[in-house]
Amino acid sequence: MNQAHNLAFVFPGQGSQAIGMVSKLADAYPIVKQTFIQAGDILDLDLWELVSNGPEQDLNQTQNTQPAMLAAGVATWRVWCENSDYRPGWMAGHSLGEYTALVCANAIGFEDAVRLVAERGRLMQEAVPAGIGAMAAILGLEDEAIIRACAETANGQIVTAANFNAPGQVVIAGETAAVERAMAAMKDLGAKRTLKLPVSVPSHCVLMADAAEKLQAVLRHVKITSPDTTVIHNADVLPHTTEEEIRQALQAQLYQPVRWVENIRLMHQQGVSRFIECGPSKVLMGLNKRIAAEATHLSVFDPDSLTNVLEQLNG
Repeated sequence: MNQAHNLAFVFPGQGSQAIGMVSKLADAYPIVKQTFIQAGDILDLDLWELVSNGPEQDLNQTQNTQPAMLAAGVATWRVWCENSDYRPGWMAGHSLGEYTALVCANAIGFEDAVRLVAERGRLMQEAVPAGIGAMAAILGLEDEAIIRACAETANGQIVTAANFNAPGQVVIAGETAAVERAMAAMKDLGAKRTLKLPVSVPSHCVLMADAAEKLQAVLRHVKITSPDTTVIHNADVLPHTTEEEIRQALQAQLYQPVRWVENIRLMHQQGVSRFIECGPSKVLMGLNKRIAAEATHLSVFDPDSLTNVLEQLNG
């Protein structure tokens, strides 16, 4: 194996799911469907049928989306490992993708992770009844202006920056009315766009604190070992090696912001010059190009993209 210090693999989270995702990869590599069957058997759910044929509303239920996205990322990683001796020196995952990174870094077993993220999704949905919370993407404003506008429009409710995705792209989360007030204020401040997201769960804000507390109780029963690849965590932008540190990072991630810009910048500052998104889409690749423009950004999501990345690494 060739572990390259200048290579990072990153894994997407919720929002990248789609009916038919990784189908082309599955046609070429049986391990993909096998991974979904393995996950589905754990949950007593035909996960492959769900991602192949829907219905879409069922796939978008967070307790289904999370294991589906985990399986998609792990399946793509398994295809990579079958076809290349290159291994990254670094890994990270956006929100749910952090769990995928930990599985691929051999810190958490796949079966444990499937159960864990399904329960994570259930706890998140349970924590905030549908309609009470909301999330919105804010484009074209500085981070500080967004943080300030949230504070000024909260009026005793909860609305905060939840995902720092890229320069000029931040997602806010909180109680629906407060999110809508903040969106209006940010339009007045000159935001290029404010877009309410089609989600029922306001992730990465204090409305998830109760779910995070319950998740910690679940995490205590999951075996966690030191990752064999450096994994940078969303909440504190640090690598962790001990079981307790990783548990704390996963708990904190549920109600604290995803600091994705800092995740990518840290790895780039540490010498990463190639970032490969591993999963069913190219969402992170677009964000990462805006964060570390000097680096090379690639994605693996189907046979053609796999061939392209292998040619670039071997070229």
